[in-house]
Amino acid sequence: MIASRLVRIAATALSLAALIGTTELASASTWSNHHPRRTEVNHRLAIQNHRIHREVREGEMSHRKAMRLHRKDRRIRHEERVMASRRHGAITPAEQRALNKRENKISHHIGR
Repeated sequence: MIASRLVRIAATALSLAALIGTTELASASTWSNHHPRRTEVNHRLAIQNHRIHREVREGEMSHRKAMRLHRKDRRIRHEERVMASRRHGAITPAEQRALNKRENKISHHIGR
């Protein structure tokens, strides 16, 4: 009786593990981290991040201003991820334009 109960528990555990593994594979295949519009937005954020670090290193920007700009960049990155999560890893052209517009505002504060 105890042996049959253990067999049923083991079978149930294996079934659940297989089900979880299958759903993780399915969700991984539908989530596109490398969608062209997302890649472009994230590349711009990386370039801005580098520009901010360079200006702080060269003494052209205060640490406080750099922190504010980094915070704004993080908000844009978060917004991009939220937008992409709604469409299985993609963002629409309109969303890309909105993100680029926000990035442009931040970019104008770098180098001043």
